[in-house]
Amino acid sequence: MKKLLYGSLLCILPASFTAHAQNAFPARVADSMFQSLHREGKFNGNVLLAENGKVIFRKSYGLANRETNAPLDERSIFELASCSKQFTAMAIALLQHQGKLSVSDDFTRYIPELSFYKGITISDLVYHTSGLPDYMSLDSMWRDWDEHKIATNKDVIEKMARYKPALLFPAGTRHEYSNTGYMLLAVIIERASGRSFADYLQQYIFRPLQMTRSFVYSRRYAPKKVDNYAYGYVMDDSLQKLVLPDNYVYTGYVYNFDGIVGDGGVNSTVNDLLKWDEALYHNKLLPAGAMQAIFEGGKLKDGTRIDYGFGWFVRQKDGKPELASHSGGWPGYITYMERNMKLHRTIILLQNGPGLIPKKELRLLMDGKPIPPPAFKETQLPESMLAGYVGAYQMMPDMVLNVTREGSRLFGQATGQGRIEFYPFAEDKFFTKDIEAHMEFVKEEGRVTKLIWHQGGQTITAPRHSGE
Repeated sequence: MKKLLYGSLLCILPASFTAHAQNAFPARVADSMFQSLHREGKFNGNVLLAENGKVIFRKSYGLANRETNAPLDERSIFELASCSKQFTAMAIALLQHQGKLSVSDDFTRYIPELSFYKGITISDLVYHTSGLPDYMSLDSMWRDWDEHKIATNKDVIEKMARYKPALLFPAGTRHEYSNTGYMLLAVIIERASGRSFADYLQQYIFRPLQMTRSFVYSRRYAPKKVDNYAYGYVMDDSLQKLVLPDNYVYTGYVYNFDGIVGDGGVNSTVNDLLKWDEALYHNKLLPAGAMQAIFEGGKLKDGTRIDYGFGWFVRQKDGKPELASHSGGWPGYITYMERNMKLHRTIILLQNGPGLIPKKELRLLMDGKPIPPPAFKETQLPESMLAGYVGAYQMMPDMVLNVTREGSRLFGQATGQGRIEFYPFAEDKFFTKDIEAHMEFVKEEGRVTKLIWHQGGQTITAPRHSGE
């Protein structure tokens, strides 16, 4: 069983879009940006931007179903992937408010099958400070799994009880994002409430907020007819076309993990997510005091504050929450929601194909500021030198970056993603048309042995496949 590839590493903003915003938010400029991204195969999905609860831009780009050519519209339903975590965490907060649990409880009180992990609290699961390894990364735990079977939360717990994977660190001493914690939270919600995870969210969140097109749904595990469903697609490197992830060798694990919820599993629309956003501003689910904890951010045992709250990455200023956001990545889907609580602005992006999250550009547009040009100045390198960079580079366990050359141009294509061009700015150094992405080819004894990729403050070292 293959494990999850997080995020959309090699997705970039096209150079053709360096337009200037003027004063008030320019819908025309935003549309131009997304039209450009869509033409280049870097955005297929729905966009909604709001200020003070009012929609200032909303549009759909591309298809919901490539077999029927059904177009997307604002009612199209997308899998939210990890953006589901904010709903799981809210359910925990609601159960605490209802007196059915406390976040200071040891989680094994509700899941005694894992009693050997005693000492980990529910809040550790919420804040990603549990030390539990991500269940999708434990290849040895899934080695004997029937490839024709779909796993559920119950199966994961049974696997953990059998293999007892070691903690990565003592609970409360570090923050490390892990889907395992939110999968376990879904089970705790069920056992504390006496309802299924899906039913609890429906009764206490979706129905009260009139989120009529939102629900927990596992398309393969429990199929049903869903009106206007946005099917997610990935790029098949060999066919050079978009396909359902079930039909692509590197993403077939979406079938095996389809019955697991809590860390994912919520489906929704841009319009319903705006209702959710407004409900959080107006304390429709919890009183103000309880709502404050949602965006405060957790603390380690030594008192160090972490930038993660109840299912949200949070940024504070002067002790007050200023920005909350979360992204989601699952084969076929890229999702993002951002709440600027200081300015009451909202960004919602739901994509059902390879693409990017142009959050920096959208923030600048909403501020009425110009989008800056690329930070690097393009130069030229001889074709003989470019030929030395051609090869396959291991970016992640299940992600290979294939670098190819066409004359004087160099291209890269990562597993399951579209092809992008690399532009030289110095010998061995290249950039994409995104100001946050650049790379360096490292040579040893005159031969390229690895690539170092820089993007968004992160660095990935990718060794070149031997024999190339």
